[in-house]
Amino acid sequence: MKITYSHIELEYRITIEHETERHADKLNRLLKHYAVDLVHLHGSLEKTPHKPEFQYALNLTLPTGTLHATASGTLPLGATKGAFAELEKQVKKHQQKLRKDYVWKRKRALPTVLEPSDATSSD
Repeated sequence: MKITYSHIELEYRITIEHETERHADKLNRLLKHYAVDLVHLHGSLEKTPHKPEFQYALNLTLPTGTLHATASGTLPLGATKGAFAELEKQVKKHQQKLRKDYVWKRKRALPTVLEPSDATSSD
């Protein structure tokens, strides 16, 4: 997986890189069927002017499509974690669509409920 960053200030870069590496390992486990050089992850951090708020945006480019996730938070690390959580959900949903899980979904058996007349008594 190729990882690139943009617009990240030096004071936040080390913590965001560490968090990105941790989450990239999780994504690599989910994306193990794709060729490593075909998967690109791009992260971008923006500070909202006049507010103590950060927005982190992620773009994950796969051979089968592109996924985009954003999150905001008062700390850059919180925004990073939120964006990766959203991206992981999107990757799982994307893979379910590729596998056509909606076609193969089985109906669950109806649970059997005991009525009071059927229950055994303690007499």
